Amino acid sequence: MRPFAFLRRVLFPAPVGIAAGTLTAMPDETEPIGSAEVGSSVVLGVSQPVTSPDVSELLESPERFLNRELSWLDFDSRVLALAADTDVPLLERVKFVAIFCQNLDEFFQVRVAGLKDQVAAGVGKRTVDGRSPARQLADIRDRLTSLVQETERVFLDEIVPALVDQDIVFSEYADLDDADRAFLDQVFEERIFPVLTPLSVDPGHPFPYISDLSLNLAVQVLDPVNGDERFARVKVPNLLPRFVTLPDGKRLVPLEQVIATHLGVLFPGMEPGTHYAFRVTRNADLTLEEEEADDLLEAVEIELRRRRFGRAVRLEVDADISDEILDLLIRELDLGPEDVYRCTGPLDLGGLWAVHGLDRPELKDAPWVPTTQARLNSPEPDEPVDFFAVIRERDVLLHHPYESFSGSVEEFIRQASSDPKVLAIKLTLYRTSSDTSIIKSLVRAAESGKQVAALVELKARFDEKKNIGWARELEKAGVHVIYGLMGLKIHTKTTLVVREEADGIRRYCHVGTGNYNPKTARLYEDLGLLTADPLVGSDLTQLFNLLTGFARDPHFEKLLVAPRSVRPGIADMIANEATYGADGHITLKMNSLVDAALIDSLYAASAAGTKVDLIIRGICCLRPGVPGLSENIRVRSIIGRFLEHSRIYHFAHGANGSPIFYIGSADLMPRNLDRRVEALVPIEDPALQKRLEEILAVNLADNALAWMLRPDTTWVRVPGDRSIDTHLRLEELALERRN
Repeated sequence: MRPFAFLRRVLFPAPVGIAAGTLTAMPDETEPIGSAEVGSSVVLGVSQPVTSPDVSELLESPERFLNRELSWLDFDSRVLALAADTDVPLLERVKFVAIFCQNLDEFFQVRVAGLKDQVAAGVGKRTVDGRSPARQLADIRDRLTSLVQETERVFLDEIVPALVDQDIVFSEYADLDDADRAFLDQVFEERIFPVLTPLSVDPGHPFPYISDLSLNLAVQVLDPVNGDERFARVKVPNLLPRFVTLPDGKRLVPLEQVIATHLGVLFPGMEPGTHYAFRVTRNADLTLEEEEADDLLEAVEIELRRRRFGRAVRLEVDADISDEILDLLIRELDLGPEDVYRCTGPLDLGGLWAVHGLDRPELKDAPWVPTTQARLNSPEPDEPVDFFAVIRERDVLLHHPYESFSGSVEEFIRQASSDPKVLAIKLTLYRTSSDTSIIKSLVRAAESGKQVAALVELKARFDEKKNIGWARELEKAGVHVIYGLMGLKIHTKTTLVVREEADGIRRYCHVGTGNYNPKTARLYEDLGLLTADPLVGSDLTQLFNLLTGFARDPHFEKLLVAPRSVRPGIADMIANEATYGADGHITLKMNSLVDAALIDSLYAASAAGTKVDLIIRGICCLRPGVPGLSENIRVRSIIGRFLEHSRIYHFAHGANGSPIFYIGSADLMPRNLDRRVEALVPIEDPALQKRLEEILAVNLADNALAWMLRPDTTWVRVPGDRSIDTHLRLEELALERRN
């Protein structure tokens, strides 16, 4: 790593929180950082002001890194900003509120829960940015206070009135007429009442267990005979729609209001009094003692049962809840006041997906129908293209959701399953779905006598139960199922097909950035490579043998495989590019950049004069634009209708001076580099390299969906007239490739 030549003294602006207002252009990204006025732009993030250290101090200072958790909240803030954007179709704005709230749920279930565990265990180890677990929890609380308020403002003050203008109305039960109430009475009696279970709290009934993410009513109930007042809890069933739609299809009533109106039915002979909605979030991360587990499948199943009883980490309540009821909930759930979030609007706005599902296409994004590129598109519907012939001729680069997943990846595996020349199919399953044809293809292949191996990752967070189901279904059909590895998650997205041909055995491969999941393939932006490159095939054979059997120090010719070679491979390419100084250029597109060592490598490249462009959807712990540290680094984030999920690693110069491109499953995070099995594959066909260059160029030119990160850690919208929208432009390019 090259030493830094110098460091100019820098003073960062004062802390800036999330500011309400219209989304307006920011000063040009090339303007000297620190000189721009925020103006009326939406600014996201929490500044971490620094002093003016000399170069040696900054090289060792934690202030060169941004906090992982706060950066994650900044990402969710950018999602929330789309809900506030009036240029976004109305029901899509509703969707982004739902996504924001579900993201926040997972943040508490995993990240906050983990920090609380560290505090409880007395762990004082600081993060690379210098924060203790307790300090991080305090900073998260400060950040979330403003975020929760902004969510309520956007939803209640902007989206709800806009929905009313479109005849979509959130109605209060008290405002309904007799006919509407009669309808809701019938719905309650037929669909809601049978699944309700009221639970009282008294000397004979202990405080009930409140399950994770459940919506509940806390009810005060009076016994008119003896005057005793008791507490009762009614769980709002999550198997019912979050909102009840009235017969006109335009008005919606929150489910908890319908239940609250009928409390007398639940407590016959008693007098229900005040009631308040509340919601509990619990630690939902699996904690496997893998080294002590003889059977990984059994260990995961046990932990799934334990997850239900994870420690409470957040309590959401009605803003007007009584002190008496709130104190009871805090005490019984073993929480502190800092864990309570008072909400003015309805709780659990993740349920707004039901509103987004209304049949109002004029209030949504224009539907996109994925294309099939010309090489894979047969002119005769009844005569599909021979994928093996196409791949033998030349590599195929796939770009989802712009290009069809079913017409490419699923069709490739389907043809392999029915082709009599195919001897074996091996693939990894991290997340999949019920409507995928891939499972059926694997079953068909196994039943026809082919060797089929599926590596099912049982520890894929929140998909563990589904993956256990797929694994057992595949085993019944004769598929060799491998349940992950002890100590490592199998996150790589790879398929290997072994085929006997006239000139011998040939291997066909798919290496991708996304899961084998047709649902997310319609929503997530991902890349994949179909290739018959013998060296890639040999590498995948080595990888699958490593995962299914025993091997030591396997050698890979082309693939970079974590936890072995992704970290050193990326580090070497960064260092090599830095030797070109101002003529060097690094462009990296990923979900998250967290790893401290690789961030320092990028700082070194910047100090050498190398230009670094980072396109990072989510977490970014690098501080760009600091003179002497990172003035040659720009960071931007694309947030829009499709989730940016692909990873592209581009270096202008390789060992021989030619450009290098890799795609694959690994982000630059310690967990991906050191604790997961990941694979990156080089893209060597010049025509396909140009396609990747095109994707990166569109992302870097975007002035509609893009945000930029400033050195004070705030995110601002990229300036411009919104004439370049990454998603729309890539749709246009996909249509061109179809012909």
